[in-house]
Amino acid sequence: MEERFYAATCLALFGLLNSYGMASALDIKPNVVLMLADDLGIGDIGCYGNNTIKTPNIDQLAMEGVKLTQHIAAASLCTPSRTAFLTGRYPIRSGMASSSSYRALHWNAGSGGLPVNETTFAKILHQQGYTTGLVGKWHQGVNCDSVNDYCHHPLNHGFDYFYGMPFTLLSNCQDNKTPDLDAAFQAKLWFYTQLIALAILTVFAGKLAGLFSVTWKGCIWLSLLGFLFFASWYSSYGFVKYWNCILMRNYDITEQPMRLERTASLMLNEAVSFIQSNKHRPFLLFVSFLHVHTPLFTTERFLGKSRHGIYGDNVEEMDWLVGQILKTIDKEGLRSNTLAYFASDHGGQLEAQEGAIQLGGWNGIYKGGKGMGGWEGGIRVPGIFRWPGMLPANTVVDEPTSLMDIYPTVTHLAGGVLPKDRIIDGKNLLPLLQQKVKKSDHEFLFHYCGSYLHAVRWHQKNTGALWKAHYVTPIFHPKDAGACYGKGICPCYGEGVTHHDPPLLFDLSRDPSEAVPLSADTEPQFHSVLKQIGKAVEDHRRTLTPVPQQLSLYNIMWKPWLQPCCGTFPFCWCDKESASTPSVNVG
Repeated sequence: MEERFYAATCLALFGLLNSYGMASALDIKPNVVLMLADDLGIGDIGCYGNNTIKTPNIDQLAMEGVKLTQHIAAASLCTPSRTAFLTGRYPIRSGMASSSSYRALHWNAGSGGLPVNETTFAKILHQQGYTTGLVGKWHQGVNCDSVNDYCHHPLNHGFDYFYGMPFTLLSNCQDNKTPDLDAAFQAKLWFYTQLIALAILTVFAGKLAGLFSVTWKGCIWLSLLGFLFFASWYSSYGFVKYWNCILMRNYDITEQPMRLERTASLMLNEAVSFIQSNKHRPFLLFVSFLHVHTPLFTTERFLGKSRHGIYGDNVEEMDWLVGQILKTIDKEGLRSNTLAYFASDHGGQLEAQEGAIQLGGWNGIYKGGKGMGGWEGGIRVPGIFRWPGMLPANTVVDEPTSLMDIYPTVTHLAGGVLPKDRIIDGKNLLPLLQQKVKKSDHEFLFHYCGSYLHAVRWHQKNTGALWKAHYVTPIFHPKDAGACYGKGICPCYGEGVTHHDPPLLFDLSRDPSEAVPLSADTEPQFHSVLKQIGKAVEDHRRTLTPVPQQLSLYNIMWKPWLQPCCGTFPFCWCDKESASTPSVNVG
């Protein structure tokens, strides 16, 4: 009762101060709940135009708060996008942008990850007296040099509590699913293994038939070399479910491999428990959903309920989870003193298919999807804020914003100070969200594919134009298909891309689908706009400094001595969750 009275009093006080423009003078430290979906398309949500997938809780969040229509991810893949989200900086600044085809972390037992010298928003809020927690996906690495140094672990980056996957969901995590980790590379390895096995059998047969003058010792050595080749790669790729599909609580592994049928229930229980346990002090909770990444494991309660197959079922289950978290905030009397935020790490993956079944998201009217550094479909994501009494309800902001903006925004709300020894690319969104200003602080946003700059947008505030220049675009396969279906994901460089000189130019305010590029004949400002954008690129590149590459081939490769293991390696198996029953059941 006292909590509800306190909440109502705070709400009235916030409203009164806000009406006099005094809210900023009050030392308010709101709770912060950040909810980030995985691979969700902007067109998959009702409040962004979808009328076939039911997302009532996310839609309600938008009605009660501020919806952003130009919310941009700093990368179109999980690892670099989340790095930018956590640090407020382009991932190229921290070495989390790759110049190779390996653009995300591939193993829990890799040595790459979020550098120890990066300062996350969790670290700043922890310094400001917040209790900080992460529930869900991390995908920023675990160890550097030894199996227990935890240099990349969430607890080494400002989080007081972690429960979830240190890696990301894969089809390998679910039985009877086609493995998707390095699938093309694995196919080559199997082919080479079969060739070697055939060669060994041929040598043995020739020896027995007297066709080859090779010693039995030579035959044995050849067999041993063939076995070593097979063991060298199968020891990693053959046990992905055990090496990558694990759950951790802080530094302890609780499931290896994880049991997907109860993962959603466990995650929800942890999020609810964290809110309830910390309701009497300021807290930051980052709920990093495993939804809606493949393999789209969905609990029975939601199977077959949507009009879009298993993907739609998974989206609707995630929406229900969002609703349960928001209900907990309200039930605990924290509604008026909690900033709630929902977004996706990047666009939906168009190439995610299983036969004729679409397993990836819909990016609405926007071209492209996950993995495409420049096209809108890969980087334009939903973005919703709610803070009753401090942010207006049912409001739409049609200005360029970035996932990197969360960093300076929550730092400001917590009374923290941004680091002075590095460039922070994000902007404080609070004035824009409160409608105290009408224009975004972003003038230029740079769109990378790995470490390659593919596109740049220029927000020309005095005219309202939103120019976007594409220097590099992926070559779709098949041609004009809108995605790289023959490759699984579009490349960033090499023969799979087209370089444009002059760049392709669009005005997104008139052509948000990037359907018809402008030219000197159709746009009088064509050359002047490209000149201005070119100068911005030069200025931006002067701010970049060389840093260790976290996604180098060495750093992303599997290293058995770094493998998290709840037993004695290589016998890694445990189930510590069966002893406890979640208090919240999604089934």
